[in-house]
Amino acid sequence: METKHTKQLEDVCKTETDSTLWVKAKLPELINSVIDNCQDDQDCFVHIDYEPIPSKEHVIAIIENLMEVLFPGYYNRERIDPLNLKYYLGKTVSRLFTLLSEQISCSIRHDCRKYNIPCSDCVSRGHFIAISVIESVPSIRKTLALDVKAAYEGDPAAKSYDEIIFSYPGLFAIAVYRVAHLLYKHDVPLLPRIMTEHAHSITGIDIHPGAQIGEAFVIDHGTGVVIGETTVIGKNVRLYQSVTLGALSLPRDAGTRLKGKKRHPTIEDDVIIYSGATILGGKTVIGNHSVIGGNVWITESVPPNTKVLLEKPLLKFLK
Repeated sequence: METKHTKQLEDVCKTETDSTLWVKAKLPELINSVIDNCQDDQDCFVHIDYEPIPSKEHVIAIIENLMEVLFPGYYNRERIDPLNLKYYLGKTVSRLFTLLSEQISCSIRHDCRKYNIPCSDCVSRGHFIAISVIESVPSIRKTLALDVKAAYEGDPAAKSYDEIIFSYPGLFAIAVYRVAHLLYKHDVPLLPRIMTEHAHSITGIDIHPGAQIGEAFVIDHGTGVVIGETTVIGKNVRLYQSVTLGALSLPRDAGTRLKGKKRHPTIEDDVIIYSGATILGGKTVIGNHSVIGGNVWITESVPPNTKVLLEKPLLKFLK
C-alpha cells in the first residue's frame, strides 16, 4: 500500500535521478572543451608529450630517502642497528640512485626538447650526477654536523643534538638546500628548485639552491626567511625568523637582462642577523663579526665588527 511518505520518497529519488542524468549528459561536451583547450599552448600551460617531465611526488621521495641517508636512524621507518646497517643503507642508497638519476634525466630531457638544445645524453648525465651526489654524502654529513652543533651551541632551549635533528625546521631546510645546491652546480634544471620549494612549503624557509652558504649555518625559528639566488653567506652565520636577503627592485625584463648577475647581498663570517631584518642588493656586504638588529632595512655595505640597530622607539602607556 502506497503511503504519503513513500510517494514523497519516490518524488525525491526521481528528481535526483533527473538531475544526475542531465549532468552526465553534459559531461562529454565539457570533456571535449577541456581537451581542446589543451591544444592552446599559447595562452595556457600544459605538458602533453611522450616524454615525462619531473614528478613532484618522486622529488619528495628523493628528499625522504636523502634524509634517511644523511641522518641514518633518525628519519628511517625501520629500526637500524649495527647488524642491519649495511643492508638497510644499501637498499636506501640503491633506491635513491634510481629515483635521482631518473628525475635528473627527465629534467635535462625536458629542457632539451623545450628549448631545442642538442642532445646531451641525458640518461648518462643522470647516472653521473646521481653518483656524484651520493659520493658527496659523507662531506655533506660533516657540514650538516657543524650546522647541528652551531644550532645547539647558540640555543639554550635546545636540550640535545637529537632534538635539533628531529624537530628544527631550519636544519631540514638547510639539509635539503645543501643537496639541491650540488644539483644546481651541475646545471640540472627544475629539480633543485622543486626540492628547495618543497622544503619552503613545509618550513616557511625559502632558500634558493643557487645561494652559496658556508658551514655552521643556523636559521633559528625560521618562518619567513628568504635567501636569494646570488646570496653569499660565510661561516658561523645565524639568522632569525623573517630575515630577507634579497634583491633591490627589479625592472620588468629582469628575468632575462639580470639572469646570472649578482643581485643579492654577501654576508661575511660570524654575522648575526635578527628577526625582521631586510638586506638588499648585490653590492651590499655585511662585514664579519657584525650584528644586524631586528626590523632594520639595509641597502648599503656595513663594515666589519659593526652593530646596526634601530633608534630606540618611544613607548607611551595610556590609561
